[in-house]
Amino acid sequence: MSGQTYEEAHEIADRIARLDDVSAALEYRSLPKGLGLEVFEELNAFDQQRLLSGMRDDAYRQTLEAMDPDDRSRLLQEAPAVVVKRALAGLSHHERTMTAQLLGYPKGSVGRYMSPEVVTLREGLAVGEALEIVRAKGARADNVYTLAVVNDSRCLVGPVALSDLVLSEPGRALASVVDGDAITLVATDEAEGAARLIQETNEPNLLVVDSEHRLVGLLSYDDAMEVLEEADSEDAARQSGAEPWEGHYTSVGVFRLARYRALWLSLLLVAATLTVSVTQAFEATLAEVAALALFIPMLIGAGGNAGAQAATASVRALAVGELKFSDLGRVVWREVRVGLLLGLMLALLGFLVGAAFVGWQIATVLACSLILVCAWAATIGGAMPLIARRLGIDPAVVSAPLVTTLVDATGLVIYFLMARLILGL
Repeated sequence: MSGQTYEEAHEIADRIARLDDVSAALEYRSLPKGLGLEVFEELNAFDQQRLLSGMRDDAYRQTLEAMDPDDRSRLLQEAPAVVVKRALAGLSHHERTMTAQLLGYPKGSVGRYMSPEVVTLREGLAVGEALEIVRAKGARADNVYTLAVVNDSRCLVGPVALSDLVLSEPGRALASVVDGDAITLVATDEAEGAARLIQETNEPNLLVVDSEHRLVGLLSYDDAMEVLEEADSEDAARQSGAEPWEGHYTSVGVFRLARYRALWLSLLLVAATLTVSVTQAFEATLAEVAALALFIPMLIGAGGNAGAQAATASVRALAVGELKFSDLGRVVWREVRVGLLLGLMLALLGFLVGAAFVGWQIATVLACSLILVCAWAATIGGAMPLIARRLGIDPAVVSAPLVTTLVDATGLVIYFLMARLILGL
Protein backbone atom coordinates (compact mmCIF):
# COMPACT_ATOMS: atom_id res chain seq x y z
CA MET A 1 0.00 0.00 0.00
CA SER A 2 1.52 3.34 -0.96
CA GLY A 3 1.93 6.15 1.54
CA GLN A 4 -0.56 8.31 -0.33
CA THR A 5 -3.25 5.60 -0.38
CA TYR A 6 -2.73 4.88 3.30
CA GLU A 7 -3.10 8.55 4.22
CA GLU A 8 -6.22 8.85 2.15
CA ALA A 9 -7.80 5.78 3.76
CA HIS A 10 -6.77 7.02 7.20
CA GLU A 11 -8.29 10.44 6.62
CA ILE A 12 -11.55 8.99 5.29
CA ALA A 13 -11.74 6.65 8.30
CA ASP A 14 -11.28 9.57 10.67
CA ARG A 15 -14.05 11.50 8.90
CA ILE A 16 -16.44 8.53 9.05
CA ALA A 17 -15.69 7.96 12.73
CA ARG A 18 -16.81 11.53 13.49
CA LEU A 19 -20.26 11.02 11.90
CA ASP A 20 -23.46 9.68 13.38
CA ASP A 21 -24.56 6.12 12.48
CA VAL A 22 -26.69 7.02 9.46
CA SER A 23 -24.24 9.52 7.97
CA ALA A 24 -21.32 7.15 8.56
CA ALA A 25 -23.11 4.34 6.71
CA LEU A 26 -23.97 6.59 3.76
CA GLU A 27 -20.39 7.86 3.54
CA TYR A 28 -18.97 4.34 3.66
CA ARG A 29 -21.32 2.97 1.01
CA SER A 30 -20.22 5.66 -1.44
CA LEU A 31 -16.60 4.39 -1.39
CA PRO A 32 -15.17 2.12 -4.12
CA LYS A 33 -14.98 -1.50 -2.97
CA GLY A 34 -11.18 -1.71 -2.71
CA LEU A 35 -10.84 1.60 -0.89
CA GLY A 36 -13.79 0.72 1.32
CA LEU A 37 -11.97 -2.30 2.76
CA GLU A 38 -8.86 -0.20 3.45
CA VAL A 39 -10.97 2.41 5.23
CA PHE A 40 -12.82 -0.26 7.19
CA GLU A 41 -9.54 -1.70 8.48
CA GLU A 42 -8.46 1.76 9.64
CA LEU A 43 -11.51 2.11 11.90
CA ASN A 44 -11.50 0.86 15.48
CA ALA A 45 -13.69 -2.09 16.46
CA PHE A 46 -16.51 0.09 17.82
CA ASP A 47 -16.87 2.07 14.59
CA GLN A 48 -16.59 -1.12 12.53
CA GLN A 49 -19.51 -2.52 14.51
CA ARG A 50 -21.51 0.64 13.80
CA LEU A 51 -21.05 0.18 10.05
CA LEU A 52 -21.70 -3.56 10.09
CA SER A 53 -24.97 -3.14 11.98
CA GLY A 54 -26.41 -1.17 9.06
CA MET A 55 -25.26 -3.54 6.29
CA ARG A 56 -27.34 -6.10 4.46
CA ASP A 57 -26.39 -9.74 4.83
CA ASP A 58 -24.36 -9.98 1.60
CA ALA A 59 -22.30 -6.86 2.29
CA TYR A 60 -21.92 -7.90 5.93
CA ARG A 61 -20.62 -11.33 4.97
CA GLN A 62 -18.27 -10.05 2.27
CA THR A 63 -16.74 -7.44 4.57
CA LEU A 64 -16.06 -9.93 7.35
CA GLU A 65 -14.69 -12.53 4.93
CA ALA A 66 -12.17 -10.01 3.55
CA MET A 67 -10.78 -9.11 6.98
CA ASP A 68 -7.65 -10.66 8.45
CA PRO A 69 -8.47 -13.20 11.20
CA ASP A 70 -6.82 -11.15 13.96
CA ASP A 71 -8.70 -7.99 12.95
CA ARG A 72 -11.93 -9.98 12.82
CA SER A 73 -11.25 -11.40 16.29
CA ARG A 74 -10.78 -7.92 17.75
CA LEU A 75 -13.99 -6.79 16.11
CA LEU A 76 -16.01 -9.64 17.57
CA GLN A 77 -14.47 -9.99 21.02
CA GLU A 78 -16.69 -7.29 22.56
CA ALA A 79 -19.75 -8.03 20.41
CA PRO A 80 -22.92 -9.65 21.81
CA ALA A 81 -23.18 -13.42 21.39
CA VAL A 82 -25.91 -13.09 18.76
CA VAL A 83 -23.66 -10.86 16.63
CA VAL A 84 -20.74 -13.29 16.94
CA LYS A 85 -22.96 -16.19 15.95
CA ARG A 86 -24.25 -14.32 12.90
CA ALA A 87 -20.73 -13.32 11.88
CA LEU A 88 -19.24 -16.82 12.20
CA ALA A 89 -22.15 -18.38 10.34
CA GLY A 90 -21.50 -16.21 7.30
CA LEU A 91 -17.79 -17.05 7.00
CA SER A 92 -16.17 -19.73 4.90
CA HIS A 93 -15.05 -22.84 6.78
CA HIS A 94 -11.37 -21.82 6.72
CA GLU A 95 -11.97 -18.27 7.98
CA ARG A 96 -14.52 -19.44 10.56
CA THR A 97 -12.05 -21.99 11.96
CA MET A 98 -9.26 -19.44 12.35
CA THR A 99 -11.56 -16.83 13.92
CA ALA A 100 -13.08 -19.32 16.38
CA GLN A 101 -9.56 -20.39 17.35
CA LEU A 102 -8.56 -16.82 18.21
CA LEU A 103 -11.79 -16.14 20.10
CA GLY A 104 -11.11 -19.26 22.16
CA TYR A 105 -8.13 -17.63 23.88
CA PRO A 106 -8.61 -15.58 27.07
CA LYS A 107 -9.62 -11.95 26.71
CA GLY A 108 -6.60 -9.66 26.71
CA SER A 109 -4.21 -12.47 25.76
CA VAL A 110 -1.77 -12.62 22.86
CA GLY A 111 -3.97 -15.24 21.20
CA ARG A 112 -6.72 -12.65 20.65
CA TYR A 113 -4.38 -10.34 18.73
CA MET A 114 -2.00 -12.63 16.84
CA SER A 115 -2.33 -13.66 13.21
CA PRO A 116 -2.59 -17.43 12.65
CA GLU A 117 -1.55 -17.00 8.99
CA VAL A 118 2.19 -17.65 9.22
CA VAL A 119 4.45 -19.13 6.54
CA THR A 120 5.93 -22.31 8.05
CA LEU A 121 9.02 -24.13 6.80
CA ARG A 122 10.33 -27.60 7.69
CA GLU A 123 13.75 -27.56 9.34
CA GLY A 124 15.25 -30.09 6.90
CA LEU A 125 14.87 -27.83 3.85
CA ALA A 126 17.58 -25.98 1.96
CA VAL A 127 17.39 -22.19 1.65
CA GLY A 128 16.42 -22.39 -2.03
CA GLU A 129 13.57 -24.80 -1.28
CA ALA A 130 12.38 -22.56 1.54
CA LEU A 131 12.23 -19.55 -0.79
CA GLU A 132 10.08 -21.51 -3.23
CA ILE A 133 7.61 -22.24 -0.43
CA VAL A 134 7.58 -18.58 0.57
CA ARG A 135 6.72 -17.60 -3.00
CA ALA A 136 3.92 -20.19 -3.10
CA LYS A 137 2.39 -19.41 0.33
CA GLY A 138 3.37 -15.80 0.89
CA ALA A 139 0.37 -14.20 -0.78
CA ARG A 140 -1.99 -15.92 1.68
CA ALA A 141 0.05 -15.04 4.77
CA ASP A 142 -0.38 -11.95 6.91
CA ASN A 143 3.39 -11.40 7.09
CA VAL A 144 6.36 -12.83 5.16
CA TYR A 145 9.16 -10.91 6.83
CA THR A 146 9.34 -13.33 9.76
CA LEU A 147 9.07 -17.02 8.85
CA ALA A 148 8.62 -19.95 11.22
CA VAL A 149 10.77 -23.07 11.05
CA VAL A 150 9.11 -26.12 12.63
CA ASN A 151 9.90 -29.78 13.09
CA ASP A 152 7.72 -32.73 12.10
CA SER A 153 5.57 -32.29 15.23
CA ARG A 154 4.96 -28.63 14.33
CA CYS A 155 6.98 -27.56 17.35
CA LEU A 156 8.78 -24.29 16.75
CA VAL A 157 12.50 -24.57 16.04
CA GLY A 158 12.86 -20.82 15.64
CA PRO A 159 12.22 -17.86 13.35
CA VAL A 160 14.14 -16.94 10.23
CA ALA A 161 14.06 -13.51 8.63
CA LEU A 162 13.18 -13.29 4.94
CA SER A 163 16.24 -11.10 4.42
CA ASP A 164 18.50 -13.90 5.72
CA LEU A 165 17.00 -16.34 3.23
CA VAL A 166 17.39 -13.95 0.32
CA LEU A 167 21.03 -13.23 1.18
CA SER A 168 22.01 -16.89 1.75
CA GLU A 169 23.19 -19.42 -0.81
CA PRO A 170 20.32 -21.54 -2.19
CA GLY A 171 22.06 -24.80 -1.23
CA ARG A 172 22.69 -23.78 2.37
CA ALA A 173 20.79 -25.69 5.07
CA LEU A 174 17.80 -23.77 6.38
CA ALA A 175 18.62 -24.85 9.93
CA SER A 176 21.89 -22.88 9.76
CA VAL A 177 20.11 -19.51 9.42
CA VAL A 178 17.43 -20.10 12.09
CA ASP A 179 17.63 -17.90 15.18
CA GLY A 180 17.37 -20.54 17.87
CA ASP A 181 17.70 -18.00 20.70
CA ALA A 182 14.91 -15.71 19.56
CA ILE A 183 12.20 -14.59 21.98
CA THR A 184 8.86 -16.33 21.57
CA LEU A 185 5.46 -15.66 23.09
CA VAL A 186 2.86 -18.03 24.52
CA ALA A 187 -0.68 -17.52 23.25
CA THR A 188 -2.04 -17.12 26.78
CA ASP A 189 0.48 -14.39 27.69
CA GLU A 190 -0.92 -10.94 28.49
CA ALA A 191 -1.16 -8.98 25.24
CA GLU A 192 -0.07 -5.66 26.73
CA GLY A 193 3.09 -7.15 28.23
CA ALA A 194 3.92 -8.86 24.92
CA ALA A 195 3.34 -5.63 23.02
CA ARG A 196 5.68 -3.71 25.30
CA LEU A 197 8.27 -6.46 24.84
CA ILE A 198 8.13 -5.93 21.07
CA GLN A 199 8.46 -2.18 21.62
CA GLU A 200 11.47 -2.59 23.92
CA THR A 201 13.31 -5.16 21.82
CA ASN A 202 12.52 -3.45 18.48
CA GLU A 203 11.53 -6.81 17.04
CA PRO A 204 9.27 -6.42 13.98
CA ASN A 205 7.36 -9.61 14.83
CA LEU A 206 7.38 -12.34 17.46
CA LEU A 207 6.21 -15.92 16.89
CA VAL A 208 3.56 -17.37 19.21
CA VAL A 209 3.40 -20.95 20.52
CA ASP A 210 0.98 -22.94 22.64
CA SER A 211 1.73 -24.70 25.94
CA GLU A 212 3.42 -27.56 24.04
CA HIS A 213 5.63 -25.16 22.05
CA ARG A 214 3.72 -25.74 18.81
CA LEU A 215 3.46 -22.79 16.47
CA VAL A 216 0.04 -21.09 16.55
CA GLY A 217 0.63 -17.59 15.18
CA LEU A 218 2.60 -14.36 14.99
CA LEU A 219 2.23 -11.03 16.79
CA SER A 220 3.31 -8.22 14.48
CA TYR A 221 4.62 -4.78 15.40
CA ASP A 222 1.53 -2.98 14.10
CA ASP A 223 -0.75 -5.28 16.10
CA ALA A 224 1.38 -4.62 19.18
CA MET A 225 1.03 -0.88 18.70
CA GLU A 226 -2.76 -1.25 18.54
CA VAL A 227 -2.67 -3.13 21.83
CA LEU A 228 -0.62 -0.36 23.42
CA GLU A 229 -2.91 2.33 22.05
CA GLU A 230 -5.92 0.60 23.60
CA ALA A 231 -4.12 0.12 26.92
CA ASP A 232 -2.85 3.71 27.06
CA SER A 233 -6.28 5.09 26.19
CA GLU A 234 -7.82 3.01 28.96
CA ASP A 235 -5.21 4.10 31.50
CA ALA A 236 -5.58 7.77 30.53
CA ALA A 237 -9.34 7.61 31.08
CA ARG A 238 -9.06 5.88 34.45
CA GLN A 239 -6.28 8.16 35.65
CA SER A 240 -8.62 11.10 35.07
CA GLY A 241 -11.42 9.43 37.01
CA ALA A 242 -13.57 8.10 34.15
CA GLU A 243 -14.37 4.81 32.49
CA PRO A 244 -12.83 4.35 29.02
CA TRP A 245 -15.23 4.82 26.13
CA GLU A 246 -15.31 3.27 22.67
CA GLY A 247 -15.39 5.13 19.38
CA HIS A 248 -14.23 8.54 18.20
CA TYR A 249 -14.50 11.26 20.84
CA THR A 250 -16.49 13.62 18.60
CA SER A 251 -19.10 10.97 17.75
CA VAL A 252 -19.74 9.86 21.33
CA GLY A 253 -23.02 11.23 22.64
CA VAL A 254 -23.11 13.71 25.51
CA PHE A 255 -25.18 11.41 27.71
CA ARG A 256 -22.84 8.46 27.08
CA LEU A 257 -19.78 10.54 27.99
CA ALA A 258 -21.53 11.73 31.13
CA ARG A 259 -22.41 8.12 32.03
CA TYR A 260 -18.78 7.05 31.72
CA ARG A 261 -17.68 9.83 34.06
CA ALA A 262 -20.59 9.87 36.51
CA LEU A 263 -19.73 6.72 38.47
CA TRP A 264 -16.21 7.81 39.39
CA LEU A 265 -17.28 11.36 40.16
CA SER A 266 -19.94 9.99 42.49
CA LEU A 267 -17.48 7.66 44.22
CA LEU A 268 -14.94 10.46 44.61
CA LEU A 269 -17.62 12.77 46.00
CA VAL A 270 -18.50 10.16 48.62
CA ALA A 271 -14.79 9.71 49.40
CA ALA A 272 -14.46 13.49 49.77
CA THR A 273 -16.78 13.32 52.78
CA LEU A 274 -13.65 12.24 54.67
CA THR A 275 -12.41 15.80 54.28
CA VAL A 276 -15.68 17.14 55.68
CA SER A 277 -15.44 14.74 58.60
CA VAL A 278 -11.88 15.81 59.41
CA THR A 279 -12.81 19.49 59.27
CA GLN A 280 -15.76 18.86 61.57
CA ALA A 281 -13.58 16.91 64.02
CA PHE A 282 -11.20 19.89 64.31
CA GLU A 283 -13.96 22.48 64.37
CA ALA A 284 -12.88 23.77 67.76
CA THR A 285 -9.34 24.33 66.51
CA LEU A 286 -10.63 26.30 63.55
CA ALA A 287 -12.93 28.36 65.75
CA GLU A 288 -10.01 29.26 68.02
CA VAL A 289 -7.67 30.24 65.14
CA ALA A 290 -9.87 31.11 62.17
CA ALA A 291 -6.84 32.12 60.10
CA LEU A 292 -5.96 28.43 59.70
CA ALA A 293 -8.86 28.08 57.26
CA LEU A 294 -7.21 30.51 54.85
CA PHE A 295 -4.50 28.04 53.91
CA ILE A 296 -6.51 24.81 53.67
CA PRO A 297 -6.94 25.07 49.86
CA MET A 298 -3.20 25.73 49.44
CA LEU A 299 -2.25 22.77 51.62
CA ILE A 300 -4.57 20.16 50.13
CA GLY A 301 -3.85 21.42 46.63
CA ALA A 302 -0.10 21.00 47.10
CA GLY A 303 -0.52 17.55 48.67
CA GLY A 304 -2.93 16.38 46.00
CA ASN A 305 -0.66 17.53 43.21
CA ALA A 306 2.40 15.86 44.77
CA GLY A 307 0.47 12.60 45.17
CA ALA A 308 -0.88 12.75 41.63
CA GLN A 309 2.61 13.29 40.21
CA ALA A 310 3.99 10.28 42.08
CA ALA A 311 1.01 8.09 41.12
CA THR A 312 1.32 8.98 37.44
CA ALA A 313 5.04 8.17 37.47
CA SER A 314 4.38 4.85 39.22
CA VAL A 315 1.57 3.82 36.85
CA ARG A 316 3.74 4.63 33.84
CA ALA A 317 6.70 2.67 35.25
CA LEU A 318 4.43 -0.33 35.92
CA ALA A 319 2.99 -0.16 32.40
CA VAL A 320 6.39 -0.27 30.69
CA GLY A 321 7.74 -2.98 32.99
CA GLU A 322 10.17 -0.82 34.99
CA LEU A 323 8.53 -1.67 38.33
CA LYS A 324 7.11 -4.74 40.03
CA PHE A 325 5.74 -5.38 43.52
CA SER A 326 9.13 -6.44 44.86
CA ASP A 327 10.29 -2.85 44.23
CA LEU A 328 7.74 -1.47 46.72
CA GLY A 329 10.36 -0.75 49.40
CA ARG A 330 12.61 1.09 46.94
CA VAL A 331 9.67 3.11 45.62
CA VAL A 332 8.59 4.14 49.12
CA TRP A 333 12.13 5.17 50.13
CA ARG A 334 12.63 7.11 46.90
CA GLU A 335 9.29 8.92 47.06
CA VAL A 336 9.69 9.83 50.73
CA ARG A 337 12.90 11.67 49.85
CA VAL A 338 11.42 13.26 46.75
CA GLY A 339 8.40 14.39 48.76
CA LEU A 340 10.60 15.87 51.49
CA LEU A 341 12.62 17.86 48.96
CA LEU A 342 9.48 19.16 47.29
CA GLY A 343 7.95 19.89 50.71
CA LEU A 344 10.98 21.91 51.78
CA MET A 345 10.77 24.01 48.63
CA LEU A 346 7.05 24.61 49.03
CA ALA A 347 7.46 25.21 52.76
CA LEU A 348 9.77 28.14 52.08
CA LEU A 349 7.26 29.69 49.69
CA GLY A 350 4.37 28.92 52.03
CA PHE A 351 6.15 30.47 55.00
CA LEU A 352 6.76 33.72 53.11
CA VAL A 353 3.12 33.88 51.99
CA GLY A 354 1.79 33.00 55.45
CA ALA A 355 4.03 35.47 57.24
CA ALA A 356 2.92 38.26 54.91
CA PHE A 357 -0.77 37.62 55.61
CA VAL A 358 -1.20 36.28 59.17
CA GLY A 359 2.15 36.27 60.94
CA TRP A 360 5.02 33.90 61.52
CA GLN A 361 3.28 31.44 63.89
CA ILE A 362 0.63 30.22 61.46
CA ALA A 363 3.20 30.49 58.67
CA THR A 364 5.35 28.03 60.63
CA VAL A 365 2.37 25.68 60.97
CA LEU A 366 1.81 25.86 57.23
CA ALA A 367 5.48 25.31 56.38
CA CYS A 368 5.88 22.27 58.64
CA SER A 369 2.60 20.82 57.37
CA LEU A 370 3.66 21.23 53.74
CA ILE A 371 6.86 19.25 54.37
CA LEU A 372 5.01 16.34 55.98
CA VAL A 373 2.05 16.37 53.61
CA CYS A 374 4.22 16.36 50.48
CA ALA A 375 6.34 13.50 51.81
CA TRP A 376 3.22 11.54 52.76
CA ALA A 377 1.45 12.27 49.46
CA ALA A 378 4.42 11.25 47.30
CA THR A 379 4.81 8.03 49.27
CA ILE A 380 1.14 7.10 48.98
CA GLY A 381 1.04 8.08 45.31
CA GLY A 382 4.07 5.97 44.45
CA ALA A 383 3.06 2.92 46.50
CA MET A 384 -0.67 2.58 45.80
CA PRO A 385 -0.40 1.53 42.12
CA LEU A 386 2.03 -1.28 43.06
CA ILE A 387 -0.26 -2.49 45.82
CA ALA A 388 -3.23 -2.33 43.47
CA ARG A 389 -1.41 -4.41 40.85
CA ARG A 390 -0.58 -6.97 43.55
CA LEU A 391 -4.28 -7.18 44.47
CA GLY A 392 -5.29 -7.64 40.82
CA ILE A 393 -6.69 -4.11 40.44
CA ASP A 394 -5.85 -1.92 37.47
CA PRO A 395 -3.23 0.54 38.86
CA ALA A 396 -4.74 3.38 36.83
CA VAL A 397 -7.96 3.05 38.86
CA VAL A 398 -6.21 4.02 42.11
CA SER A 399 -4.04 6.74 40.63
CA ALA A 400 -4.45 10.50 40.57
CA PRO A 401 -8.13 11.16 41.58
CA LEU A 402 -8.27 8.57 44.37
CA VAL A 403 -4.82 9.47 45.69
CA THR A 404 -5.73 13.16 45.67
CA THR A 405 -8.94 12.52 47.63
CA LEU A 406 -7.11 10.40 50.22
CA VAL A 407 -4.31 12.94 50.61
CA ASP A 408 -6.84 15.77 51.07
CA ALA A 409 -8.30 14.11 54.16
CA THR A 410 -5.05 12.91 55.72
CA GLY A 411 -3.34 16.20 54.89
CA LEU A 412 -5.90 18.09 56.94
CA VAL A 413 -5.27 15.79 59.91
CA ILE A 414 -1.55 16.58 59.68
CA TYR A 415 -2.28 20.32 59.38
CA PHE A 416 -4.57 20.52 62.41
CA LEU A 417 -2.34 18.34 64.58
CA MET A 418 0.63 20.50 63.66
CA ALA A 419 -1.41 23.61 64.57
CA ARG A 420 -2.24 22.17 67.99
CA LEU A 421 1.41 21.28 68.59
CA ILE A 422 2.95 24.60 67.50
CA LEU A 423 0.20 26.95 68.68
CA GLY A 424 -0.47 25.05 71.92
CA LEU A 425 -4.20 24.75 71.31
